[in-house]
Amino acid sequence: MYDMTIRLQTDRGISLYEQIYGHIKGEIRDGKLLAGERLPSTRSLAEYLQVARSTVESAYGQLMDEGYIEPRPYKGYFVCPMEELAGLEGMQGAFDDGERRQDGAGRMFREEGRRSGFPESLGSSQDTRSRGVRDGSPAVIDFSPVEIDMSGFPFSVWKKITRNILTDANSDLFARGEAQGDLGLRQTICRYLHSSRGVDCGPEQIIIGAGNDYLLLMLEKILGRHVPVAMENPTYIRSYQIFRSFAYPVVALDMEQGGMQPGRLREVGAKVAYVMPSHQFPTGTVMPVGRRMELLRWASGEEDRYLIEDDYDSEFRFRGKPIPALQSLDRQGKVIYIGTFSKSIAPAIRVSFMVLPLPLLKVYKRDCAFYSCTVSRIDQRILDEFIRDGYFERHLNKMRKFYRDKHELLLEKLVPLEKRFTISGENAGLHLLLRTKENVPEGELLAAAAGAGVRVYGMSEYGIGASGEGEDAGSIGKGGKPGAVLLGFGGLSLEQIREGVERLEKAW
Repeated sequence: MYDMTIRLQTDRGISLYEQIYGHIKGEIRDGKLLAGERLPSTRSLAEYLQVARSTVESAYGQLMDEGYIEPRPYKGYFVCPMEELAGLEGMQGAFDDGERRQDGAGRMFREEGRRSGFPESLGSSQDTRSRGVRDGSPAVIDFSPVEIDMSGFPFSVWKKITRNILTDANSDLFARGEAQGDLGLRQTICRYLHSSRGVDCGPEQIIIGAGNDYLLLMLEKILGRHVPVAMENPTYIRSYQIFRSFAYPVVALDMEQGGMQPGRLREVGAKVAYVMPSHQFPTGTVMPVGRRMELLRWASGEEDRYLIEDDYDSEFRFRGKPIPALQSLDRQGKVIYIGTFSKSIAPAIRVSFMVLPLPLLKVYKRDCAFYSCTVSRIDQRILDEFIRDGYFERHLNKMRKFYRDKHELLLEKLVPLEKRFTISGENAGLHLLLRTKENVPEGELLAAAAGAGVRVYGMSEYGIGASGEGEDAGSIGKGGKPGAVLLGFGGLSLEQIREGVERLEKAW
């Protein structure tokens, strides 16, 4: 089981434990939590929701008393078998009296009809791997914002699952699969997204592809040609390059506080807006709910307007309560949700997914259903079992701890630099953003760091030129604005982080 996205509210006159209890009870009754499925531990869920552990224990205790869940020694809490729940359903009226459930928690999956993760490179001509500068010089410490820590990858588990699948495989596994991806994996992803991100969809709305590049290419076939797209500036340049390859008119809108301004979308005549609301790359901004609702209202203003939500690293949030996806607020079918396992598992997995709103799903089935899935059925089966059997949850918990330790160490070591730099983007993700307070040009910061054997990344690398042609970012990090650099920590050890920041402190 995964951590649950539960919108706890403190101003409703309902205790937190009752809200947790009501949410889980509704999920079980509606079939979103299945018989035998393991719930998050009380410690894990309390930490995820930022509440006291006793609050979760009280909710679980009530659910056990009513027969919805049961404890198993040394294993955790599990949803009761369906035959027992069938008996409880006959008594639903008795339990409904006084039950308070969160808005939207009881909505059923529809059963019929219906960053991005980053690739291995950012499209830069420079090598992002650590290396020596020259003979006798210290090795480069590379604060890459795209690298992840592979030391925690469960190689033995992955090998075991692969071996078991190949041992038991029959001819069906090697036959051509469904165009959208195998149903089993889509169902698993659907349940994972609902639990962890609040995404409301059915498995028939999910398309699985080998990386976000393929999904964006598929999206161009669905949306049509020459669709005006608005992107935040700075942004994830790989997506910008892909949109430009479609001959899409791309409009760059400078990042405002809180994200893209819906008023500017109307001015430029955009039909699609590409956003990263949970952790904007590269600024690290988390879009407030007010701005999210404004964007949804903009998209609802015309039939052919849509929002592309790139949710590339939402699993890694270190401060505050979990933030549901923008798609979870969508009631008009206006959000195209894209996610990936490249950040959370490994870049080489190359499995991404796209959730289409129902109007676009009809277009896909009509015009694009003949395209074959680009992910091997064996890889899909491995990933499906890795998630379903709880290995993914355990892996995420371990990696969150790894990254949290690195994140806290990096913030601690950066304290001496706070007199000269403003630090932002520290609530989530695997990188921080430093802006100089003294109007030092970006180029000087990069050169000084390189001289100390440290590689950092300038904000201007991720900017779209004023003409929208993809040249340098104009004033971003240059000209009139203070220099800004990205410090990624995902691929570095604790010792490398310590040494790297010490070198930067001396160099800057």
